[in-house]
Amino acid sequence: MLPFVIKGTVKMIKNIILDMGNVLLEYNPKKILDAVCATQEGKDIILKELFHGEEWILGDKGEIINSQRFDGAAQRVPVKYHKELRTCVDTWTDYMLPIPGARDFCLWAKGQGYHLFVLSNACGKFHDYFPKQYPPEWFDGVVVSSDIHMIKPDAGIYQYILEKYHLVAQESIFIDDMEYNVEGAKAVGLHVEVFHNDFESIKNQILTL
Repeated sequence: MLPFVIKGTVKMIKNIILDMGNVLLEYNPKKILDAVCATQEGKDIILKELFHGEEWILGDKGEIINSQRFDGAAQRVPVKYHKELRTCVDTWTDYMLPIPGARDFCLWAKGQGYHLFVLSNACGKFHDYFPKQYPPEWFDGVVVSSDIHMIKPDAGIYQYILEKYHLVAQESIFIDDMEYNVEGAKAVGLHVEVFHNDFESIKNQILTL
């Protein structure tokens, strides 16, 4: 294995694989609910039945499309909240904005010569909202769970991105805000780091590998 040279320093990490939600784009259902719902009861019910409901996972698995999340959740949400539920289903992606520092981190990584990848649990709408926030040419590859019907932390999804883009696990680091997702990545040999809203710490960790 040949070493990777970054500005005169030999490094073994060549590839940075990033989660999307709460690493590149903010995902915070409470912000959506505050904007859409008139009552705390409505917020609590829709948070439970939509954002924490089984249809959310089914959407991420690609077993249903985003609009169909309404159909299942509506069976458990009182009719008086259906209008707000529909608005949440239709507009939640409007609140997916870049995490502070994330774009600068991507530019830093590209400037350093690293290859950037995205590995996200997301429904098919990812392909609509993500390119509006991040230029596709910044990334050397993207894997979305709904496209391949596997979700993190299933070891298969990490193996998939390695095989699809011919990556060596020991030359790659996976960054996610969820501990159980990085544990899944570690199981296939990836270097891992849990993101705590501190890109400087992530940079320092990458540079020590």
